[in-house]
Amino acid sequence: MDRRDFIKTTGIMAGGVLLTGLAPRSAYAASPWDQVPAILARIVPPTFPDRTFDITAYGAKPDNTTDCTAAFKNAIAACNAAGGGTVLVPGTGSFRTGKIHLLSNVNLHVNAGGTIRFRSDAGSYLPNVFTRWQGIECYNYSPFIYAYGQTNVAITGPGTIDGNAAAGPWFGFDDQRGPDWDALQQMAVDGVPVNQRQFGDGHYLKPNMIQLYNCTNILIEDVNIKNPAMWTIHPVLSRNVTVRNVKVYSRGAMVDGCDPESCADVLIEGCSFDTGDDGTVIKSGRDIDGRRVGVPSENIVIRNNKYYGRWGAITVGSEMSGGVRNVFAQDNQIFPGSSYHSFYAVYIKTNNRRGGVVDGIHVRNLTGGPCDRGGFFIDMNYSLTGPGYGPIVNPVVQNITVDGLNIDTSPFAIKLSGSSASHIKNVTISNSTFTNITTAAPQISNADNVVLNNVRINGTLYGNAPTAVRYEAENATISTGSVVANNHLNYSGTGFVDTANAVGSYVEWTVNAATAGTASLLLRYANGTTTNRPMDISVNGTVVAAGKAFNGTGNWDTWANATISAPLNAGSNTVRVTATTANGCPNLDYLEVTGP
Repeated sequence: MDRRDFIKTTGIMAGGVLLTGLAPRSAYAASPWDQVPAILARIVPPTFPDRTFDITAYGAKPDNTTDCTAAFKNAIAACNAAGGGTVLVPGTGSFRTGKIHLLSNVNLHVNAGGTIRFRSDAGSYLPNVFTRWQGIECYNYSPFIYAYGQTNVAITGPGTIDGNAAAGPWFGFDDQRGPDWDALQQMAVDGVPVNQRQFGDGHYLKPNMIQLYNCTNILIEDVNIKNPAMWTIHPVLSRNVTVRNVKVYSRGAMVDGCDPESCADVLIEGCSFDTGDDGTVIKSGRDIDGRRVGVPSENIVIRNNKYYGRWGAITVGSEMSGGVRNVFAQDNQIFPGSSYHSFYAVYIKTNNRRGGVVDGIHVRNLTGGPCDRGGFFIDMNYSLTGPGYGPIVNPVVQNITVDGLNIDTSPFAIKLSGSSASHIKNVTISNSTFTNITTAAPQISNADNVVLNNVRINGTLYGNAPTAVRYEAENATISTGSVVANNHLNYSGTGFVDTANAVGSYVEWTVNAATAGTASLLLRYANGTTTNRPMDISVNGTVVAAGKAFNGTGNWDTWANATISAPLNAGSNTVRVTATTANGCPNLDYLEVTGP
C-alpha cells in the first residue's frame, strides 16, 4: 500500500498533515524505545578506591579568602598518583579557588555545608587550554573545572559549587565578544590550525563552568551548581557519562544547564534545572568545524528531570553539525521558575550552515507549563541574521516522535519550520494535550509525513481518539492489602485496592492490545495524606516510569488521575505499579488503557 492508499483507508490529510487514529504501518515495528535498555546497560558510573585526600591537609582553608588553588591541585595529584580515591571538600565553609583540573580516578566530593567558590579574576583561568567554544575548537580560558583525556572522573556530594560569575568580568564579555567570535568562526572556515586559534587573555570568550573533554567514565552526582559564566555541565567527545540528582541554578546569557557535545552513552536523570538558558541541550559542533571533527552525540537518555528556566527544556542544537541521533527523553516536568517560565517544551534548532543530521529524537511524558515561548518547535531557520561563515550546507532533521506531551499555557502548541531546501521528515505527535494555547492550529511548513494522532489543542481533536479500556483494580493481582468497598466514596466498579504500607507493595493488571505500539496508561488514585506515595510503573517487567509521583488528593474520597505513555506488545501485557517507599501505594481505583 503506498502513502496515498494509506491516507484513503486510515485517515485524512489536512495541510500536509496526516490526521489519523491509526499509526502508520512502520509504528507496528519495533519501537525506537526498545534501544533504551541496551543504552542504559552500557552506562556504568565509575567507582573509586577507598582513599581520601582532604584538601585541608594540603593547605586549603574554609574562610572564603585563602587561595586554595594549589591545595586542590596537590590533593588531586596525590590522589591520582596513589591510584585513585576521593578528594574531599569538607562541610566547613567556603573554599576560594581558581581553576581545578581533574585527573583520572579522582572523585571530587563536596560535603554538605562545603562550598567551592571560584575566584573572580580572569587570570586565575590561565594559561589557555584546548576547548570548544560554541562548537568550534580553539584555545581559551580554562573552564572552572576541567579535565582532558582522563578516565574515571567524578564530581559528587551534596555540597555547593559556586561559579561566582557575576563578581567577575564574564558577563561584561557578552557585549565585547563580537570581534573575537567573528574571528574564531572565520579561522574555522579558513582552516587555521587549532593550536593557532588562541584567545584567553585580552579576548572576550568566557569559559564554561565544568568541561570534561575526551574523557571516559564520568559521574556528576548530587551537587548544587550555581552561578556559572557560561554552559554549566559540558562533557565533550566523552562517553559513559552519568549526570544524576544535580541542581543547577544560573542567570545571565549563555548559561545552559547540561550540554553533552559529541558524546555517546549519556544518562541525565533526577536533576533540577533553574537556568537562564536551555535546560538540557544536545550538541555536536558548529558549522564547518563541527563537520570537520564529525563526531555525533548519540544514545542519550534524559529522564525524571525538572525544568524551571528559559528557552528549551528538551533541546537539540543549534550546534549539531556532527550529528545527533538516538535521544530519548521521558518523564520530565516543566514548572514555573523562580524568575521566569519562558521555555519551549521541546526545541530542535539549526540552520542552513550547520549541515549534519538529527535523526531519532524521541520524547514522551513531558508535562507542565506555562511555556511562554512555545510547546513543540523545530526551527531549521534559527539565527539566520547576518552573512554567516562558511558554505551553505543544509542539515537533515528526521524521525522525531513526541508522545504524551501535556502543556498548559503557551503561545503555540506545535510549530514545525522546515527549510525549503531540506524539509523536516517523519514527525509523529501522539496522545498529547495542549490547553490555554494562543495560536491553536498547528503551524507546519516545509515538513513531510507529519502525523498527529489523538492530539488535543484547546479541546479540538487532531486525529482520532482511540478507545479507552478500563481495568478495575479489584480484579487485579494484589501483593498485600485488600479490596475495599465500603469506607470511602466516589470509586468506580465494585471497590478499590488499599495495599499494605510497605516498600514493594504492588498491584498488577493483565491488559490486551490489538497491535503493538504506544498506549496511554491512566491510573485513578486517592491519597488522603500530604505525603507523596511514589510508585514504579512497569510494563512486561520493564520499568517505564521510575518513582512516578502520586501526591496528596486532599482526602480519601477525592480521586485524581496520573497518566503516562508506554509501549505495549500485541496481545497480552502486564502492567504493575510498585510502591517505592514505606508509605505504600495510594488507594487505586482502576487502570485505563487508551491505544495503541
